[in-house]
Amino acid sequence: MTLSLRAAQPTDAGKMGAILHRFEADTPWMPKSHCEAEAIKFCGTMIDRGWVTVAVADRIVGFVARDKAEICALYVHVDAQGQGVGKALLDHAKTCHSPLTLWTFEANTGAQRFYLREGFAEVRRTAGDNDEGLPDILYHWSAAGETSV
Repeated sequence: MTLSLRAAQPTDAGKMGAILHRFEADTPWMPKSHCEAEAIKFCGTMIDRGWVTVAVADRIVGFVARDKAEICALYVHVDAQGQGVGKALLDHAKTCHSPLTLWTFEANTGAQRFYLREGFAEVRRTAGDNDEGLPDILYHWSAAGETSV
């Protein structure tokens, strides 16, 4: 797969929203609380704020949204998972800011393995202080030589 990264454009919100909504719909432990239109609107808001980088192969296959030091979202289309898309997006975020923080759900064991493999360290856990009410984990990463939180 030939992959390129670029800043998201307003017209990308639909494709990003579809990826985000599919994650919610296909993940058994995830509450089903948003329709696809809401996911598209949320993605449009992140694009308008200038937070989003998309990964493009023959189509948009993933995206990362970063608000300065916080990675707010990193999603890869199910058909493109395991092909380096998430790593490319995360590596890009690492070149833009250090340190970085992000949250992932405790139930998302695949994401936990990925972030630990990519140099993130667990900082703390909560019982579900988020919109979904699910237990989650805060992770931190910093470039070599930087102190952590």
